[in-house]
Amino acid sequence: MAMTLRLTDDESEALRMQAEIEHRSMQDVAREAVREYIARHAHLSRVHGALDVLTPRYEELLDRLGKA
Repeated sequence: MAMTLRLTDDESEALRMQAEIEHRSMQDVAREAVREYIARHAHLSRVHGALDVLTPRYEELLDRLGKA
């Protein structure tokens, strides 16, 4: 799917410079950044989901550890 990405002048220049440093296209660098962002946030969502389950289960233990 094609899309238009609107960047500020500063963002566009930073992307251009990074692509130049890496000898890659701006599109490749931007696509990798999107993939990394999604992977990081998907991981954080799983961590928060686990905390939602585990925190109530171990609330007493966590409280005791916090007071130790």
